[in-house]
Amino acid sequence: MHASFSRRVRTGLFEIDLDSGEVHKEGRKVPVQEQPFRVLAVLLERNGEVVTREELQAWLWPADTYVGFDEGLNTAIRKLRVAFGDSAENPRFIETIPRRGYRFIAPVHEAVAVTPQPSRSVAAPDAAAKAQHGRPRRIRLPAWALAATALLVISILTGVSFLRRPHPSANSTARKRVMLAVLPFENMSNDPAQEYFSDGLTEETITDLGQLSPEQLGVIARTSAMAYKRTNKTVRQIGSELGVAYILEGSVRREGGDARVSAQLIRVSDQTHLWAQNYERQLHDLLQIENELGKAIARQVQINLTPQQEIDLSKMRTVDPDAYDLYLKGRFYWNQRKPAAIKESIGYLQRATAKDPNFALAYVGLADAYNISNIIGVYSAQESLPEAKAAAIKALALDPSLAEAHAALGMEKSHYEFDFPGAQREFLRAIELNPNSAYAHLFYSNCYLSPMGRMSEAVGENRKALELDPLSLPINNFMGMTYLFAGDFEKSYQQFQHTIAMDPTFPLAHQYFSFLLATMGRYEEAIQENEKAELLSGSSPEVATAEATTMLQALKSGGEKRFWQNNLEHTLRVAAQPEGGVVSPGAVASAYALAGDEDKAFEWLDKAYAERDGATITLLNCDPSFKSLHRDPRFADLLRRLGLPE
Repeated sequence: MHASFSRRVRTGLFEIDLDSGEVHKEGRKVPVQEQPFRVLAVLLERNGEVVTREELQAWLWPADTYVGFDEGLNTAIRKLRVAFGDSAENPRFIETIPRRGYRFIAPVHEAVAVTPQPSRSVAAPDAAAKAQHGRPRRIRLPAWALAATALLVISILTGVSFLRRPHPSANSTARKRVMLAVLPFENMSNDPAQEYFSDGLTEETITDLGQLSPEQLGVIARTSAMAYKRTNKTVRQIGSELGVAYILEGSVRREGGDARVSAQLIRVSDQTHLWAQNYERQLHDLLQIENELGKAIARQVQINLTPQQEIDLSKMRTVDPDAYDLYLKGRFYWNQRKPAAIKESIGYLQRATAKDPNFALAYVGLADAYNISNIIGVYSAQESLPEAKAAAIKALALDPSLAEAHAALGMEKSHYEFDFPGAQREFLRAIELNPNSAYAHLFYSNCYLSPMGRMSEAVGENRKALELDPLSLPINNFMGMTYLFAGDFEKSYQQFQHTIAMDPTFPLAHQYFSFLLATMGRYEEAIQENEKAELLSGSSPEVATAEATTMLQALKSGGEKRFWQNNLEHTLRVAAQPEGGVVSPGAVASAYALAGDEDKAFEWLDKAYAERDGATITLLNCDPSFKSLHRDPRFADLLRRLGLPE
């Protein structure tokens, strides 16, 4: 006979029976319904860790449950807080992680119950696991939850999380690497106008470390790192949310032509400060700090650098200090992704290249700025994309190892030259040089794999981008569109809900979600989402409401056909307004196709082809806007001219 543990746990004054689904407080039963208890069981299983809303949905809600999930989970959490006498504002048991999920934060202990057991020659599985792994047995889920959490059990036993990240193969690779997050450098200059400098140094450090030894070191991308600017969260919380083992944090003080940078490396598991260093440099030697940071981090996290990597880190890199300052300002505005800011960005980057014609990074920034200026309607394709190509080629002539330059050139080859084999070569070279570049994976997905109709691979590459930049709103939004292009409307719906939950004020998420809803035939909901997008994009409440009312009246008076006709009329009005920015001919073609006017649609598609405006028309095969045109011989002819598969 030997003692075995019962499946009861204690937390505070509460005792939870995982077999019966009962909760007791000091011997008195506390009523908890089945679904809230299921949520509680998962939170207890992952005690101290963030459990995302997506994980809870995957494990505990039926696969076809999407619309009612948010309300169901919110209700379950609310009922658990009532049962535990807890509060969202000052949690003692269940903490809400904004935009992410929940975490059980109270200490959890197993309640020991000794029961007779027949003697066995083989140790119990949990005891064997404890002996093998040298760690305490984890709380087991009740039998009724095992089927829904089979992958979770596998992940615990193997140490590989199949559910925390959306793409198993990408995550398996990432787990073999050391994961690092570079938090935003704090501006210590007592001058808010110097924010661009500290932000820029953060971004350049992320980029450099990402290329250090990508097969051994994974670096969280800029967007997700910048989400923690001026955060009050602990290192443990940030590490858990981003899934990293190490965090680099620091500060920068700029005084005239000199800069003082302080940096320290922290291990998340025990919050030990492994290394710290202060650097004082003149601005023209600032790039050397990134080299020295790379060497220090490689030593601390035990990365084995190749001889070539050692040589690269030993190279002296100098740049004109004024050019570097202009470059950082250009990147600062580029990251805002707004039309006026992109124009500012291009101006600063042009001045940086004029100041230092050998400054390769400035040409990369210029290529990125011209590429995105076409996508967001600042300049036409003919005005912007040849400039993007010239800047990318100049950057590669100066430094062929710049992954971002290859990615920028790949986008231009896809969107302007319609050279898809060339685009593929550039994207794959960018990923080879820097597998940690989230945007290289994203561009490969959106600008090559999707146009080629290789949608499962496109989804996989977009997921890799999210692995590296999980808090990026644009990448999350593109994930929703990639699912839409792949024809998986349910996952697209779920992804857009997730993106909107991350930031309800992000207009593009509402805009793309509106298109999905309309594609699904849910027109009234689409109108509501479009109204939100208009308001968040700067329209007055009167204008946005009037537009929504017109769309709703069109729907009710003429059904689906009148709805799309109204959409066309709105597109043409916007295109006729010079102050509204550039409306691409591809977008006009899309509106005509949805309205059922095939001749006009092809007229505008030919115009888009002639103007080399490929951001829309390279997606002809997968964009549902053009589905009605597929059987027309003109469609196959256009695909041949573009070099797309028929």
